[in-house]
Amino acid sequence: MRFQGKDTDLAHVLVAVVMGSDSDLPVMKDASDVLRYFDIRHEVRILSAHRTASSMFKYAQAAKKRGILVIIAGAGGAAHLPGMIAAITPIPVIGVPIKSSSLNGLDSLLSIVQMPPGVPVATMAINGARNAGILATQIVGTSHPEVSEKVNEYKNKLSKEIALKDLKLKNASPE
Repeated sequence: MRFQGKDTDLAHVLVAVVMGSDSDLPVMKDASDVLRYFDIRHEVRILSAHRTASSMFKYAQAAKKRGILVIIAGAGGAAHLPGMIAAITPIPVIGVPIKSSSLNGLDSLLSIVQMPPGVPVATMAINGARNAGILATQIVGTSHPEVSEKVNEYKNKLSKEIALKDLKLKNASPE
């Protein structure tokens, strides 16, 4: 699946959203939704570190040449996908641990966060694909000022929403 961004300067795929299984899609969709909100052209793929190792390897090797700036990789259970991709490509990898049935995602979180020195993976919270999308957008924004400006607007909007909620609560509480 590919998303076509509106901005001509962002004409090629800048972010990859990959996962080990289609069962991860309900979580990883949040990353894609964020990227779509910011008009970041991206693609969504299923690449298993265990079941399609050769395809995953080729994909990670070619990512930089294709112009991809960030890879968001979601995985559950043993969660090797983010680390394996990070071992192959020099571009930033953001890992999203997917909640599993056996250990509620703690196994995935520990598998992704415990990377050896020299192979970093920025690790989100369990099922934290939304924050992964925001972090990927911020990384893209380091080389695309128009994206950085959209991120600033988004963060200002969040701040205003919280201030309004605080005011509403303050006005509703008896003194």
